[in-house]
Amino acid sequence: MEPRTTDADWPSTEIAIERELATIRGAIEMVAGGFSPRVMVGGLRFVEAILPMAQGYAANLGVRLVPLWTADDAGADLQVERIDG
Repeated sequence: MEPRTTDADWPSTEIAIERELATIRGAIEMVAGGFSPRVMVGGLRFVEAILPMAQGYAANLGVRLVPLWTADDAGADLQVERIDG
């Protein structure tokens, strides 16, 4: 018999989105601070929900977000890079 799992066994979607958003913010700040010219954040599941929130923050810091969608539409990687200007 396989062990039963419940919704309580998995982080909620809201928590997962907050974690991904925090990771993206860190990448934005790393690039904006000059610590790296480009950062790739991979394996994101909630880019569609996060991108509108993160793009304004990134633009204010002189950074651009480039989503790289997976072929199976299961998520995306996100490239974070300076806006040359």
